Amino acid sequence: MSIAVKFRKIICYLHPMMNNCTPYFLKFLIVIGLLLSLVSCTKESNGDTSSLIKVALRDVGHQLLLSNQDTISVIKPVVTLDSFEYQLSFEEELTIQPDSLVNLIKNSFLKANLPKNYLVEVLQCKDREVAYSYQMEQNIEKSIIPCGGRQLKKSCYHINVRFTKKTEKANSNNSFVSFLYSFFFVFFGIIALVYFKRKAKLVSFEEDENYTIIGKYKFYHGQNKLIKETTEISLSKKECELLTIFMAQPNQIIKREELTKKVWEDHGVFVGRSLDTYISKLRLKLKEDATIKLLNIHGVGYKLEIN
Repeated sequence: MSIAVKFRKIICYLHPMMNNCTPYFLKFLIVIGLLLSLVSCTKESNGDTSSLIKVALRDVGHQLLLSNQDTISVIKPVVTLDSFEYQLSFEEELTIQPDSLVNLIKNSFLKANLPKNYLVEVLQCKDREVAYSYQMEQNIEKSIIPCGGRQLKKSCYHINVRFTKKTEKANSNNSFVSFLYSFFFVFFGIIALVYFKRKAKLVSFEEDENYTIIGKYKFYHGQNKLIKETTEISLSKKECELLTIFMAQPNQIIKREELTKKVWEDHGVFVGRSLDTYISKLRLKLKEDATIKLLNIHGVGYKLEIN
């Protein structure tokens, strides 16, 4: 069954008094389509910006190689390290003049109309140590550009550029995307909540009648589960067997030896702490009812106390 058909059934189910739910279904699809289109446009815009950043960085790499009288070696593909950080690498070793690097990146980013807030790090390939770095801000007075006249010797370098402040457009786009995701989450959450509440009221859930009452719980031994009101709690086979033994002798102390013999005998190797572990799990699943207590009788065994 397609997703569209399922949604149509849900919408019709939520409007049982309407003779024809198709108009509501079509409106629903139109709204979802528009919202998805907006998300898609936003993602495409982000993708275009990333591509533009890579082009600008390749231009920087080209100019650096030319300043080294290198017209042959290859600039490696620009790598996206995360949403706002990119890495430029070279095939051959080169020297880097910090003043020249600052100007090349500034001019290239200006031509591409890229953000003016970024951090540049020149990393040594061999040990990933930072050989040179600077921070550029839109307000040039806040920029930090040290050691401009000290040339970096010929070596293998990676140039990492991290944009330190999103543009107003990026902020707007990301806020809108966050709003859409929140909207979808809340919208479908409400639909699911209403749907399952109505289903719980209108559809009778057939249960195995062979159950035992334990306080506020119904214990279905054959199905390895407890049910408290509308909440279903799954039990492991061992938990189910232990609870069956306790239910047969409520408010009575049952020795550890008896429990281990009945539950683990002829069922494999028994580990010393296994019983305690399963008792703890069972106690946790019964904790919602204060009238039920699974007590540890030190040095003897356990007792299921039901008030």
